[in-house]
Amino acid sequence: MKGGIWVFCVVSVFSLRAWAGAVSNAARPFPLRRSFEFTYHVEVTHLPIGAHDVRIWIPVARTDRHQRVSLIKVTGSVPSRLTREPEYGDRMLYAEIRSPRSSTAEFTLLYHVTRWQYSKGSYSQLLRYNNDPAPPLASLRLYLEPNRMIPIGGEMKAIAEQVTRGEHGPVQIAHAAYTYLFDTMRYDKSGTGWGRGDAVWACNAKHGNCTDFHSAFIGILRNEKVPARFVIGFPLPPNASQGVIPGYHCWAEFYVSPVGWVPVDISEAWLDKKLYHYYFGTVDANRVRFSAGRDITLVPKQAGRPINFFVYPYVEVDGKPFHQVQDRFTFKDLSGGGRQASLPARGPSS
Repeated sequence: MKGGIWVFCVVSVFSLRAWAGAVSNAARPFPLRRSFEFTYHVEVTHLPIGAHDVRIWIPVARTDRHQRVSLIKVTGSVPSRLTREPEYGDRMLYAEIRSPRSSTAEFTLLYHVTRWQYSKGSYSQLLRYNNDPAPPLASLRLYLEPNRMIPIGGEMKAIAEQVTRGEHGPVQIAHAAYTYLFDTMRYDKSGTGWGRGDAVWACNAKHGNCTDFHSAFIGILRNEKVPARFVIGFPLPPNASQGVIPGYHCWAEFYVSPVGWVPVDISEAWLDKKLYHYYFGTVDANRVRFSAGRDITLVPKQAGRPINFFVYPYVEVDGKPFHQVQDRFTFKDLSGGGRQASLPARGPSS
């Protein structure tokens, strides 16, 4: 970045949060719990004649403290098995086809999910734990290390130092990064470069989707020695009980002792600015988590380089990435009733 550009980024001429702050998060904007059926359908098409080895990995949601997941049924045109990668704990369905006789392969995973609002309190409540960052536990060191698109040092470090200047402790540092990105970025998928989760690109371009907002947030925190991680899944529209989901949604979490992981969703706050306070420390129940982490090595290990993030199927044919893959995601509330609807058109990556 040329001299002075990143300095300009730090000070917002017009602070959106001043307007957003007029609305308190005391009134809960969403239900505390949501139960739904979720269907993840994959079709691999146009498999080349003469292919020797087709390998397919599909991410699998799992139960954690904020969601209860039951994988009700798995159907597929070929046998498959569940695996788990050890670094982030992500689960996946793996299938391998030797010398395929068909040009297509299909899989459907049917889930029942109950998701709860995930909240660790507001900024003012979290400040009581805002001690200077202590040396992280060995289990947290992974979340201080660089990723291919979330670097440590260099330009990312310079941005982080400017954004967090004068702030002390993980909560204040995280809030400064959250506010900076809320004020200086915009949710905008025009042009090229967005959606990859390139933290430096996002700070320079000042626009992107959820991947870009949260990669920049993680980059700022890690460069200030605050553990932060990337989480991805699918969003559910709050005003519909069934329908098609066009693409993923991601958010971020940072670590505060003794509270644990604290969630933030900057892009959702930007899209509904009255929820600026709510989405620092809380994420709603209108989502399902599928995986975490970046630069993921699948199990069994893929021939290609690590996966940038893992929410869509990944396929290799004879050791090369294969992109003739169609997917479809649908949901239906288990409470019943309601009209059919889809999310607003945020494209394949929200």
